[in-house]
Amino acid sequence: MKSLTCTAEALSIHREINRTAVPYPDEVGVKQLFENCAARHVDAVAVVHRDRTLTYGEINELANGLADELWKRGVRPGDAVGVCIERSPELIVGLLAVLKCGAAYMPFDVSWPDARLRALFADARCRRVLADPAMQLAERFPECEVVPARYAEPPRSRKGPVVAVGPQDIAYINFTSGSTGRPKGVPIQHRAIARLVFGAVYARLDADTTLLNLAPVSFDAATFEIWGALLNGGTCVLYPGKHVRLSELKRVLDEHRVTVLFLTTALFNTVVDEAPEILGGLETILTGGEAHSVKHIEKALQHYGRERLVSVYGPTECTTFATFHPVREVRPEDPALPIGRPVQNTRLYVVNGDKLCAPGETGEVLLAGAGLSPGYLGMPDVTKERFVDREVSGVPERLYRTGDRAYLRADGDLIFQGRQDDQVKINGFRIELDEVAHHIRSHPMVQQSYVTVTVRPTGEKALVAFVVPQSEDFSPEVLRAHLGTRLPGYMIPSGIHPCRALPLTATGKVDRLALLSSHVQPTGVTPV
Repeated sequence: MKSLTCTAEALSIHREINRTAVPYPDEVGVKQLFENCAARHVDAVAVVHRDRTLTYGEINELANGLADELWKRGVRPGDAVGVCIERSPELIVGLLAVLKCGAAYMPFDVSWPDARLRALFADARCRRVLADPAMQLAERFPECEVVPARYAEPPRSRKGPVVAVGPQDIAYINFTSGSTGRPKGVPIQHRAIARLVFGAVYARLDADTTLLNLAPVSFDAATFEIWGALLNGGTCVLYPGKHVRLSELKRVLDEHRVTVLFLTTALFNTVVDEAPEILGGLETILTGGEAHSVKHIEKALQHYGRERLVSVYGPTECTTFATFHPVREVRPEDPALPIGRPVQNTRLYVVNGDKLCAPGETGEVLLAGAGLSPGYLGMPDVTKERFVDREVSGVPERLYRTGDRAYLRADGDLIFQGRQDDQVKINGFRIELDEVAHHIRSHPMVQQSYVTVTVRPTGEKALVAFVVPQSEDFSPEVLRAHLGTRLPGYMIPSGIHPCRALPLTATGKVDRLALLSSHVQPTGVTPV
């Protein structure tokens, strides 16, 4: 095992910020944690959706009944079960039912292309899908057994399947973009969820907490939104619509007295610009997913004060949140808003090569702790590259290389400095530009292509592609249709621009600014 070299100054700052150990339930899985919670809070409200309210006792009995049905159909510990259910109490019951069988839930979106979904099912060895009957997935995927998530008379049971689920078992699988054109399956252990929602330093999570589930369950923010409430005896309010409308968001927040809310950076900026008053009743406003706009943070501080706004950061591989920064002020000397310090039971290292960085030295952010994924499904080489073992002053650590560049301030706060590769985040979704480019290049009418990111006047990021076609018959609409059969909608460029050639810089690289200036600015999108 390699050792990281370090100066006394570098070791001191890292020891200071990594004093994050707090007790949390590391001996059982989410199944037992929820059942224990339900026994303590049997009549308390667990889930609210539109005009439906379910208690912990009701949710537990419904999940037991559905778990029995899954068990009869052959679901066993270690299996992966696809989950495609609209945001509803049935979704929560479905997730719990899968976990009660000792299996892992694998959420996906019905709008994703069939070829992509078949690849995900193959990687996860997923043979059963729990779904809304209206989605008619049996016709699309005859190779999978589709189990209905809704019944005229939902099955109930006081006890579900008798299985032992340990903290090291896999609870769920998320898929992220991959640079080779193949999505990466990220399995997350039960202990990683417990580490995220117990002893939280970034927000108060207890029986008096009401959390809003706004994220799709295929987005890892939902892990926090759902289990942050349901493992602590709090209430999880499910946002009633598929798309966020600010008037509806205000109604839901006020009516259900939501205390904690997570918003992606782009949505946070929209709220601050258009209707900042709708967040006025919240105890804690969490925001993250992309680099923050200082202008919007300053405006938010004016509206919400210095005690309620928290910036959070974390890759899927580390289970939702890895760092937090309570926003008290914006320092003009900082190039960006800090992403803060590690959350509970998480450790962070800034490393340049095999050297631990001292304050002010830029390096790659490496993360450690109970939140780390075991590695990527069926990708041993990529796992070996991104998850590494190192010794830090004689202490062995398993580390995840985030690919993010940053430096530590003298006070221990982390300042983000960008990516080492072509990965971007748009509306909280992680996108590898190489994956998008891979599928563009696979079209027979494409000779060359270049994919990049621009920023709209609203501050929202957008994907843009530039294409040198093989012939004059090329059309952006044909390419867009081609991408639609291979990529989810959020990965398809909003602008596809044909051009005679890709301009090059003096060093032979594609001249990104020249492309953006000539093709994008007139349409109201500015270079970033």
